[in-house]
Amino acid sequence: MARIDLFRMERMQSLYWHEVEYDLSESGVLPLTIEELLELGGVPEPASFLRTGLGYPLSEGSLESRERIATWYPGATVDNVTVVNGGSEANFLALWTLLSPGDRLAFMVPNYMEGWGLGRHFADATDVFRLKLHEGRWTLDLPALQRAAGRKRTKVIMVCNPNNPTGSVLTAEEMDAVIDVARKAHAWIVADEIYRGAEVSGAKTSPTFWGRYDKVVITSGLSKAFGMPGLRVGWAVGPEDFIKNLWVRHDYTTLTPGMASDRLCAIAMEPHTRGKVLARSRSIIRQNLPRLEEWIATHEDIFEYARPVAGAIAYVRYHLPVKSTELIDHIRKEQSVLLVPGDMFGLGKGIRFGFGYEIERTLKGLARVDEVLESVAAR
Repeated sequence: MARIDLFRMERMQSLYWHEVEYDLSESGVLPLTIEELLELGGVPEPASFLRTGLGYPLSEGSLESRERIATWYPGATVDNVTVVNGGSEANFLALWTLLSPGDRLAFMVPNYMEGWGLGRHFADATDVFRLKLHEGRWTLDLPALQRAAGRKRTKVIMVCNPNNPTGSVLTAEEMDAVIDVARKAHAWIVADEIYRGAEVSGAKTSPTFWGRYDKVVITSGLSKAFGMPGLRVGWAVGPEDFIKNLWVRHDYTTLTPGMASDRLCAIAMEPHTRGKVLARSRSIIRQNLPRLEEWIATHEDIFEYARPVAGAIAYVRYHLPVKSTELIDHIRKEQSVLLVPGDMFGLGKGIRFGFGYEIERTLKGLARVDEVLESVAAR
């Protein structure tokens, strides 16, 4: 039987998020309600949504949904898009489509570690390259990328941009470097861009890898930047032949998106509505982050922090004599607060904080974290 690694972060969250008093492990913003989305979308008769027939939608997502998703990727057409159940299924299907036994995956770390495990499952190995914290920002370790992608039979380079857990965004020069390495290796790029659109400052949306190279696949969805994780809407954007091959595999997993979710996706991705949804997310992030940063600053003797560029997540490295999973387990058991440890992103001593929900409640949870940090520092 082919091996599959335990997805440690997802298992931890599924076990404990509903048991703790303060769940600060969530990486999105406060979810929209259906009523709010219909209002933002200017749906003239919201009650008409209740008359949606609960049959099967098109396997690849409705034409309307795919056309509107395509408008977010310059030059994309409806034939470049397929709709699936969440960004996680998009990642799964993309790597299943591209990787075979004997291949290797070059994988960005830190990252949402789904791809790391899938590379080890569908291919022979996953080789990592890193982002490094340098002078206040997370930067691409280009020599490490060149080494990872330079191995024989490297088939895919996978990046997460904007990045989870750091919230960093690659510069234009770094994106060009990734493409140059991929081209020399004749490798695909799979870019998880699920936090794109949730920028901390400015009106400009983070750049996409789409259109920069002919062997690019984008995975994304409505869960993070759009604040609709419960819809379980994800998508893949790629060359037409790739999309057809992914569809073959989708027939073996969830077959179709949900009918209600597909209708709501079409509303959310209408360009004018999309702008309003993302403006809401950015407003939440911009109001909440300074409050979190005030708390982080009270621990500047043990924390090392670089401000996120996008996403409702912040990552700190800490200087304490305890490993990250042990520290987070202690916080959960003693204070009923759930956070995510750095080693679940391929890092070491660090913590990811979600700050996209009600900030006063978040700060109450962090006050409990203070107690644990003080006790550990005093050892």
